[in-house]
Amino acid sequence: MTDRLYLYDTTLRDGQQTQGVQFSTAEKLRVAEALDALGVDYIEGGWPGANPTDSAFFEAVGPLGARLTAFGMTKRSGYSAANDDVLAAVMNAGTGAVCLVGKSHDYHVTRALGITLDENRDNIAASIAHLTAAGREALFDAEHYFDGFRANPDYAVSCLRAALDAGARWAVLCDTNGGTLPSEIGRIVRETIAAGIPGERLGIHTHNDTENAVAGSLAAIEAGVRQVQGTLNGLGERCGNANLTALIPTLLLKEPYASRFETGVSRDALSQLTRISRMLDDILNRVPMRQSAYVGASAFAHKAGLHASAILKDPTTYEHVDPASVGNTRIIPMSNQAGLSNLRRRLADAGVSVSRDDPALPRILARVKAREDEGYSYDTAQASFELLALDALGQLPDFFEVKRYRVTVERRKNKYNKMVSLSEAVVVVKIGDEKTLSVSESMDETGADRGPVNALAKALAKDLGPYQSMIDDMRLVDFKVRITQGGTEAVTRVIIDSEDKEGRRWATVGVSANIVDASFEALLDAVRWKLVRDTARAREGAPV
Repeated sequence: MTDRLYLYDTTLRDGQQTQGVQFSTAEKLRVAEALDALGVDYIEGGWPGANPTDSAFFEAVGPLGARLTAFGMTKRSGYSAANDDVLAAVMNAGTGAVCLVGKSHDYHVTRALGITLDENRDNIAASIAHLTAAGREALFDAEHYFDGFRANPDYAVSCLRAALDAGARWAVLCDTNGGTLPSEIGRIVRETIAAGIPGERLGIHTHNDTENAVAGSLAAIEAGVRQVQGTLNGLGERCGNANLTALIPTLLLKEPYASRFETGVSRDALSQLTRISRMLDDILNRVPMRQSAYVGASAFAHKAGLHASAILKDPTTYEHVDPASVGNTRIIPMSNQAGLSNLRRRLADAGVSVSRDDPALPRILARVKAREDEGYSYDTAQASFELLALDALGQLPDFFEVKRYRVTVERRKNKYNKMVSLSEAVVVVKIGDEKTLSVSESMDETGADRGPVNALAKALAKDLGPYQSMIDDMRLVDFKVRITQGGTEAVTRVIIDSEDKEGRRWATVGVSANIVDASFEALLDAVRWKLVRDTARAREGAPV
């Protein structure tokens, strides 16, 4: 027998409280669609009336398989539930479920709200009853519950009981300041259930201020709660919330949770988790965290030669789950610490079959180590490594040749008498016997200069003849610069991350004393890698 565990996502509300994060209505709709496809049970869309974006989202969102939830607060003292305009705005969103936050810590009731404990409890009950009378599924967010339980357990529990007796489907225990450790969360949940609050009507909402939000959520589940709240990529105020991209695969793939609990997320949907995580980072214009559990680019990266050798024989030796189960991939990075096992595995992952005794293998390894002495880094630039290896094996196609390029940056006044810069690039490419000259500026749609590297990228991708259709969906998503030596002999290393419409992401590297030249080398590798992969797929009959 399995217990049903309900997943509640608050990316669009609590996640929006992350410093520097502000969703547009269109972005919120896109995230909600992805969450719905993933299979979460509740999607908290925001606080209607708190800002125009949240109100517009509730007006625009269409039917969802998940229960769309509006967030608000319990009625204010001095108002009836029916006459509280803040509560009315939440009700007017028309969602099937409404989550109201209220105090459960006696200190906050008397100090922050300045009302009596009984009055606060009555406000909770009246607000929940108002929701249920209108046919809404009601949730009560017990703010500061764990601190409140430690200070006055009888009162904290009485707030939950008031909400549940008034008809709330869920009473959610909130570790609002993120300071309660997992063992204590488990203890307090068990004591709350022992006090007569049924676990099948309890939820958990943790914050990550001690880096324990996921662990605290799991402790609460083990203690008996049956709803768990969190956000994609751990977004949230201060240090964030429980990270659903770590929590969901743990519940589905790890024991004892996998055999004990059922969720709304299928194994097929779970395989889209990495894509959804990166989609959110793309929306927020953030670089994905490489070390993120399950979905990070380095989550299944094996750098040490000993590890790579074992992975070749049995992936379970150093991988706790199959990367494909969460839509991720295994990476065997190349670096000056690598051995032949890493090299053969990395070539195999790139679709290059090389026998164990191929004399090219030591040559490739020597070239990698020599170039890393010059400042290159293939540890984080896998695509450039593949091109290096193919070239050493004599298998790198000669798609095109760049005969020359030029970049200029002009600083001048515009028609508004404001000093602005304008970058322009010229690239001459030879394909077969034909030469083409492409010119491009870096100005974006707002009239701002995006810089010389942007101008180069646009010029290079402007006309590649028979290969143009393969690169039209390429875009640069990250650009990292590092000075690898100091003084007059300093060289610059540039790492570029690129992405295409399928969500494929690859990194390339360039090194030069000139930052523009290093950038252009990385750009060339990015284009060539895409052409290598897409022409190979075309030969196999796969769509490109």
